[in-house]
Amino acid sequence: MKDIFINTEYIKLDQFLKYANIIGTGGEARYFIKQNSVLVNNEPEDRRGRKLRNGDIIRVNNKEYRIVQNGEIK
Repeated sequence: MKDIFINTEYIKLDQFLKYANIIGTGGEARYFIKQNSVLVNNEPEDRRGRKLRNGDIIRVNNKEYRIVQNGEIK
């Protein structure tokens, strides 16, 4: 599992995909989410505006990421 560190209260799913280098540009997010398996806390997610917060686990194409706010690991 790879930790993704944020300094804000949340990060939107489309921003996360770009920040984690899963997609190249924010404009790719809508297409990517529709064409790939994206789970947030083991629930399928297709809203690119979904807010991800500290401790959320995101699985994209069988790779896991964890949101860590301000460097604090739960």
